[in-house]
Amino acid sequence: MTTFTAACVQMRSSRSVAANIAQAEKLIRQAAAAGAVYVQTPEMTNILERSRADLMEKITLEEKDPTLARFRELAAELGIHLHAGSLAILLPDGQVANRGFLIGPDGAVVARYDKIHMFDVDLPNGESWRESATYRPGEASMVAALPWLKMGMAVCYDVRFPAIFRTQARAGATLLTMPAAFTRQTGAAHWHVLQRARAIENGAFVVSAAQGGLHEDGRETYGHSLIIGPWGDVIAELPHDEPGIVLARIDPEEAVKARQRIPAIANERDFALSAV
Repeated sequence: MTTFTAACVQMRSSRSVAANIAQAEKLIRQAAAAGAVYVQTPEMTNILERSRADLMEKITLEEKDPTLARFRELAAELGIHLHAGSLAILLPDGQVANRGFLIGPDGAVVARYDKIHMFDVDLPNGESWRESATYRPGEASMVAALPWLKMGMAVCYDVRFPAIFRTQARAGATLLTMPAAFTRQTGAAHWHVLQRARAIENGAFVVSAAQGGLHEDGRETYGHSLIIGPWGDVIAELPHDEPGIVLARIDPEEAVKARQRIPAIANERDFALSAV
């Protein structure tokens, strides 16, 4: 198995799709110039907009989406695998998907994933989120083949549901992905430990590009894009919330070694639940 360079693109997406495309393209080009052949952008790369009415005015169907179209051109031009962490995509029935895309170096869409778990929470600082009021949840996990290994796709809040990643690991995924727009409050408390836990329990690399900073729609996101090794070590981090890139060399053999040391997947057993 050959090694490869992976990159996270950290963004501060605005309410302008065109501005977000320009920001993403600049950073993607930087990552590719630095040697990255797999580049991941964060959740909601194309727009961060809390107002459902305003969001619906700015998004479109997948086949017309300008961000996806530009990313397909970029992947082909740069000869990279480009992972759009997620885009807000209008569905034919008028609903909205929080959809990730893996684009191959020929510009073709290799895989799609719709975020399964909706962030419907009331936080201690008064923040309240109801993603289910806007987005239709996905119903299927996704494992996609890269030239070097298999990759599992997830988005943000999915990180708190370990069964997704165990299922992907059982299917052979040794790279798990969790592009996100974590709130500042939850990120400061849980971002690193959740990413590291998913890596450790599955003996897999984790690559998670993040949104960061104060956005035009008023939300604050945590940043700190991460690349985690299969032993749970942070091998690369953007240690702030500013836009930028972070890269790391990925050796698929390290995941094989981690699973040999701690064969948790092989040792897993079904069990019954008793309650008294």
